[in-house]
Amino acid sequence: MGEAPKSRRERSQRRRAERITALEQRMPARFTARRNRQALAVAGAGLLALLWLNAAVSWFLAPSDTAMVTTFVVLAVVVVVGIPVISWMVVVTRGATSLDERFLDERQVAERLRAFTVAHWISGVLIAVVAVASMILDPGLHLPSAAYFLVLFALFATHTQLPLLVAAWQAPDPPVDDEEPAAGGPEQGLSDPLPRVTDLEGRPAKSGSDSDR
Repeated sequence: MGEAPKSRRERSQRRRAERITALEQRMPARFTARRNRQALAVAGAGLLALLWLNAAVSWFLAPSDTAMVTTFVVLAVVVVVGIPVISWMVVVTRGATSLDERFLDERQVAERLRAFTVAHWISGVLIAVVAVASMILDPGLHLPSAAYFLVLFALFATHTQLPLLVAAWQAPDPPVDDEEPAAGGPEQGLSDPLPRVTDLEGRPAKSGSDSDR
């Protein structure tokens, strides 16, 4: 009975890896440029910033209609925009932060380790900043319930998505297949016949042996 959950997890991971591979084959050409992959990571960071802005609005304005409207608008934007952005970041990183190591090569494992290391450091700094800010701005922790929930939600989203953002920002260019020698290259030039020599009227020039005859 203990093998069933493991096998289901393996099948799920294998299907996920196959979907990522299929999406990678249809990946838009614009994501092959490093600056576009970094722009994708910046878009993801902007969505996380919206969550923190939402929490700050609720912190200072809740309970109020302004805080409620801001919360619903921000969450709607994050869901609508975040789904495609996160999906493309997973494809760009080839699942380095979401798949088990058995489905990754050595280069992807190194990328995964680097991304988690940087992301966890940023998360630790952010948690410390939030803790200090809460003690300064609200020593008694008399936060509105909505603000308390939104701060925890922003922390959770940041902690879980930062490795993906870092991996997308640092993602190397996709491997390039070996190209065939270009037409007219040096290798082909060696096999080309010698050029024909003609006289002024365009007729083949006679060789020295022919002129002696």
